[in-house]
Parts: sequence; structure tokens; C-alpha cells
Amino acid sequence: MAWDCGTGSGQAALGLAPFYSKVYATDPSTTQIANAVRHPAITYVAATAENCGLADHSVNAVTVAQALHWFDLHAFYREVKRVARSQAVLVAWCYGLTRIDHEIDAIIEHYYNATVGPYWPPERRYIDEQYRTLPFPFAEEYAPDEFNMQLSWDLDAVCAYLATWSATHRFREKRGIDPISALRDELLTCWGAAKQTRSVNWPIYLRIGRIE
Repeated sequence: MAWDCGTGSGQAALGLAPFYSKVYATDPSTTQIANAVRHPAITYVAATAENCGLADHSVNAVTVAQALHWFDLHAFYREVKRVARSQAVLVAWCYGLTRIDHEIDAIIEHYYNATVGPYWPPERRYIDEQYRTLPFPFAEEYAPDEFNMQLSWDLDAVCAYLATWSATHRFREKRGIDPISALRDELLTCWGAAKQTRSVNWPIYLRIGRIE
């Protein structure tokens, strides 16, 4: 069995399902759990990372996708040690800033750091630091320096994604204006036709720990 913690709407849990006979997927948000993608191998439960409801020594793997930096780490790691079987693994990963090409990346980086930079929560720095500075009290296993996630998107799809950033939401709330409109105009100067699709990439950074 695997425990996918902070599952959100279940994307990582769904990826685990072909490899584990049971996947226990938790998230504190009942809305996220209600909207999660169903699969016969997955059991969704509204629960926190620090108190998941699993039996002692019941899982072979714990996974956390883009959520570890939000947890009470001391309490979560205690829970991991409680539910993990001997030699189970904890695998946590996050994805970094969008990469498309040099010119477009420079515009998005300026938006990320300068335009909405002050509106990121402080925990965001752990992603900028590729999770390397997070406390991780386990015997670490080798992981590649970086994986890459890739999609093919047009300009409107990229802007729709950037509009979902929490910092974009906070900018709108505090300033009363939508920063995406001006950003789209700037990106259009180097994108080409708005409907032209480009390869959009995200680096994925990984920590793997073995539970003794």
C-alpha cells in the first residue's frame, strides 16, 4: 500500500495506482477529495498530513507531490515513521518555474519575482530552493538531479495557468487589478501567433528517504 499525502484532486494517487494494490490518498480539503479522480485501487479520505488515520506499520511508500512545504514537518515525519513498514520510502517532489524559451522565460521570471513576488507565501522559497533546504531526517536514496514535465500549450493556456498561481490571486485581491492582461500583451511580443503551440516545461525536484 502507498499513502499519497496532500493528494489534492488525486493526480499523483492516480499515477501510483498501477504500481500498488492499494493507494490511500489524503487531503485536508473535503472539496478536493470530493473532486478527486476515482480509481478502484484508490481510497480517498479527508485527513491531515499529521494525523492520517492509517494503522501502524501499514504502508510501503509515502508520496507527497508539491505539498511538503505546507506541512508541520516535525508532526508529519513522526506520522510517517508510525505508519511506515521497515524499509518503506518517503518520496517528496515539487516542480519549479515554467520554462519555454529564453525570451519568454525572462518575462515570466520577472512576473514571478517582481510583479507578484511580494505576494508569494514565505513557504514558496522551499520550491525555489528545490526542496534541498527542507529538513529531511531520513537516509536519503539517490535521485536524479531533475525530472522534466512537458506539455504543448498555446499562449492562452499558459496565461490561464499563470492566473492560477496563489500569488496572482493575492495580487488581484490586494491591488484590485488583474496582472495577467498586461503579462499576456508582453508575452505576445515574442510568442508569435497566440494560437501557436510551444513546448512548456517544468523541472521536477525530488527527495527520497528510506525509513528504517
